Amino acid sequence: MKKPLDFRPYVPTLEYPRVKAMHGRTAHEHGVAGYANPIPRDLLFKPWEVLYGEPFKGVITDGTPLTGLYERRDHGAPTAAMVEATVRLIAAVTPVEREALMLPLDAREWRRWNNTEMYVWHYGLRLEEVALPLREAILEVMRASLSGTGYEKARDVMRFNHFLGELAMNTKVLGEWSYNFTLFGAPSTTEPWGWQLSGHHLALNCLVIGGQMVLSPAFMGAEPNYADEGPLMGKRLFQDEENGGLALIRALSSAQQEQAIIYHATTGGNMPPTRRHRADQLHLGGAFQDNRVVPYEGAPAAGFSKVQRRQLLDLVNAYIVPLPEGPRTARIDEVERHLDDTHFCWIGGTGEDDTFYYRIQSPVVMIEFDHHSGVFLTNELPAKFHIHTIVRTPNGNDYGMDLLRLHYAQDHHEGAQPGVDGAPAEHKNKDGGRHTHHNHSHPDYDGHSHDHGDPHHD
Repeated sequence: MKKPLDFRPYVPTLEYPRVKAMHGRTAHEHGVAGYANPIPRDLLFKPWEVLYGEPFKGVITDGTPLTGLYERRDHGAPTAAMVEATVRLIAAVTPVEREALMLPLDAREWRRWNNTEMYVWHYGLRLEEVALPLREAILEVMRASLSGTGYEKARDVMRFNHFLGELAMNTKVLGEWSYNFTLFGAPSTTEPWGWQLSGHHLALNCLVIGGQMVLSPAFMGAEPNYADEGPLMGKRLFQDEENGGLALIRALSSAQQEQAIIYHATTGGNMPPTRRHRADQLHLGGAFQDNRVVPYEGAPAAGFSKVQRRQLLDLVNAYIVPLPEGPRTARIDEVERHLDDTHFCWIGGTGEDDTFYYRIQSPVVMIEFDHHSGVFLTNELPAKFHIHTIVRTPNGNDYGMDLLRLHYAQDHHEGAQPGVDGAPAEHKNKDGGRHTHHNHSHPDYDGHSHDHGDPHHD
């Protein structure tokens, strides 16, 4: 393994502006200050509010979402274990905590996730603010929902956030437990429900319907992505994603590389200034980008050799490892069915020390990898020790939205589709059984919002 680039020269002092600004603050104080600061307010919060108000359509490649891509099937999701863990969690909360923890399935807050450290929208339970047994109960829901490798990966991202907090001298803002957990709907082995975990460098959105699961949007990152001291010493995140991407671009022929590489440097060069966002940098599918139009770029996988196609699928698998076995197998099969419509694009160099961005994009998946410049570390240029990754399910199935539509169309009377047509809250299943939904109008289809988030609330 190549020795990682040393981040130590970029560890900030207390006089570094971002560190100085948050010194001594609690997470709540930092969130209030962030929302009042004109830079994040105008760069992030104001544009996010506009995007948040749009009806959900999903990431698409042109003006029209593709249809008929997803179908309801039992993929062997660990739903019974998830329900058991979630029922224990609900039994452990107080009435006040339950009000914060549990939102309706159709609550718009699904789309409030973001990967900043600024605690602005207060919903769900804050892990650092609950008693230890309750925190452990939340972790049990995550453990029951994810693969063993995926659970540990999520926990490592949380642990590395604390490591960053130590480097930046504020673990109240950047801590292992600086995350909010929310339930959407009621746990059920047959009806849809889900959960969200959101905070700095980590956002997971999990929806389950029977034996089927969607885990997207999913954001994971770290700054730095390896530790040289303390309990994490020797651990390094996102090696498979980094090394696999580099191996794939190098495996392409010269002609294929010419198609795939759209810019040869991650900053400057012939890249248009608008391509790089000050906060998201080269990512296109980040927070609040639920409806972004992202045209295909790069080399089409239809022209890849058998070996190259296998490398591409192996790389996709590195990103969907948080899914448990059945849903992960179904997900890779779904991606493989659309391999001829998949594109791979690259920005940056292909040398061992070069920073880069790449995107894998098809009708059913969009994956992004990006080396970032420093936020709390002081490197002004992208570095290989700060990594962001994103996984999305395009054409309307982030948050399992398209599966929800199919669920109500297939499993219930056609005239009763909560979340789609604003049907009555109580409706009959096709087998005559009854099921009640707390909210019967989906905010993203009928324009009405059940928003519990308040950016000014403290």
